[in-house]
Amino acid sequence: MQAIDLIRRKRDGGALDREQIEYFVRTVTDGTMPDYQASALLMAIVLRGMTTEETAWLTDAMVRSGVRVEYPDVTGVPVDKHSTGGVGDKTSLILAPLAVACGAVVPMMSGRGLGHTGGTLDKLEAIPGFRTALSLDELRAAIRSIGCALIGQTAEIAPADKRLYALRDVTGTVESIPLISASIMSKKIAEGIGGLILDVKTGSGAFMKTIEDSRALARSLVSIGTAAGIRTEALITPMDAPLGTMVGNAVEVLESIHVLRGDGPEDTRDLSVALAARMLVAAGISASAEAAEQSVRAALGSGAALEVFRRIIENQGGDPRVVDDDRALPIAPREHPVPAWRDGYVNLLAARIGDAAVSLGAGRARLEDVIDHSVGIEIIARQATEVRAGDTVLLVRYRSDEQLARSAFLLEQAVEITETPPLTRPIILERIIND
Repeated sequence: MQAIDLIRRKRDGGALDREQIEYFVRTVTDGTMPDYQASALLMAIVLRGMTTEETAWLTDAMVRSGVRVEYPDVTGVPVDKHSTGGVGDKTSLILAPLAVACGAVVPMMSGRGLGHTGGTLDKLEAIPGFRTALSLDELRAAIRSIGCALIGQTAEIAPADKRLYALRDVTGTVESIPLISASIMSKKIAEGIGGLILDVKTGSGAFMKTIEDSRALARSLVSIGTAAGIRTEALITPMDAPLGTMVGNAVEVLESIHVLRGDGPEDTRDLSVALAARMLVAAGISASAEAAEQSVRAALGSGAALEVFRRIIENQGGDPRVVDDDRALPIAPREHPVPAWRDGYVNLLAARIGDAAVSLGAGRARLEDVIDHSVGIEIIARQATEVRAGDTVLLVRYRSDEQLARSAFLLEQAVEITETPPLTRPIILERIIND
């Protein structure tokens, strides 16, 4: 069997059989398939798609490329959450300690930024000293002692996905329901959870632009999770404008801490609470989402969730002072305001703001790019806010003139000023469960 045969077959619209998919995953994992051939096959999959059966085989092969973690010393059902990615989406940093404060066990395995969307690992690594590269033994120890670990993939967990994830980021092959489904679910199945809540973003700033595509992805993910014996449900949430007021890495950690202190933007707080509540239901801790939400809001108001986050940071080598002192985070020292150029209502274009943050250095345009955790964008005028000409809409935090110059055009394109307020949508649009 040769890689070129798989590329041609998928290019011409054919379906790959299980043996061919297992060959693809095996050779990507052991490095015998060159990146250029793996990338060509990924592009063919994006253009031609995969059947439900192909997607299931791909997911299974990716799970079996590594180990499936077990937690023999832990009582209860381990539960996790995954977002398909959005601009300003920092809910993982908030809901993990919220759920743990309510009794959940959360082995959260996250990824790095893809395209214009930020990655949870990149945000966490903005905390001085924070280690996301824990071993499986360290993961299990954290679960025993704290009930939570916020980590990246280990070498043992779905290693095929780790390579494919990186290639998709830099080859324009992110937006594919089969590839997204296999990538997400292979990691989640392998990390040994029994419950999973999915936040499937939809809109101009999401990978899935339409509600129809988002619904299709949600159903694909829920189907795979349910078949694997995981209690899985998906919430479809809007991503037309950024979530919250901060876009970047250290600045999003700052916003997350403010929410855990009982402050922060309402949309970030409410979505985090809703997702954490569904995690409690999936873990069997609460009988209903309503009862779970009461517990979550109590943990937020009491400060219990903030203390859990402090313990997570300490356990993973980070500086716990960030919980109490905003100055302990590496925020870039220079500021540049982006003003409204006329009177009207603010319409923030999430994808453009995400692209601008990447151009500042907050994300990766190429696989080898090094992230500057300190830079970011603060949203001063939220979506649909009425402004006057000259009012500051965005505040850019940067280190060098070169960074600012790279992002100038995208920053100008990121803000529209309209005569009437743009439409806004509720924080949760639909709930998808297995029928």
